[in-house]
Amino acid sequence: MNFLLGIDLGSSSVKVALVEQASGKCVDLVHMPSEEMDITSMQKGWAEQDPNIWWIHICDAILSIKKRNHLAMDAIKSIGISYQMHGLVLVDKQGDVLRDSIIWCDSRAVSIGEKAFDTLGTELCLSKLYNSPGNFTASKLRWVKENEPDIYKKIHKVMLPGDFIAYKLSGEI
Repeated sequence: MNFLLGIDLGSSSVKVALVEQASGKCVDLVHMPSEEMDITSMQKGWAEQDPNIWWIHICDAILSIKKRNHLAMDAIKSIGISYQMHGLVLVDKQGDVLRDSIIWCDSRAVSIGEKAFDTLGTELCLSKLYNSPGNFTASKLRWVKENEPDIYKKIHKVMLPGDFIAYKLSGEI
C-alpha cells in the first residue's frame, strides 16, 4: 500500500499525518511535542523559535508514525509541507542555522515594513503584494542587517520555515 505524508509546522506544534494514497483516508496523526513549543520573547512584541527544534519534532513524529504503523519508508510516495508564514530562517554555507527564526507573530520589523510600504507605494503593494509588507520576511531580514550585522554577513541562504524543513528532508536548498 502507498502512502502520503503531510507535515504541518505551526508555531505551537508540529503535526504529521499519514494518508492512504488511493483513498485519501488519514491513517494516523501525530502531534509533537505533547505541550506547546516554546516561543522566545526577549522583548515585548518579539517571537522566535529554534528551527532545529522544529526538525527534531518532525523526525520524532515521523518515527512514531513509522513505528505505530509498521511502515516501510519506501511506502511513502509523496510529502507535503504546510507551515507558518513570514518566518525568517537564516543558514550559513554549511546549512547551519545562524540564529533562531523570527516567526510570523514577531512585530519588531513592522516599522521597516511600513517604511517600505510608503516607499513602494500603496498601489504597488496592494496590487502586487496584496498587503503591507509590515510583518513580511523581507522586513525581518532588514532588521537583522541593521541590528545583527555579524550574523547578516554569514548568511548564505534565507528561507521560510517550510523551505528549511524541505531542505532538511532533501539535503537541497
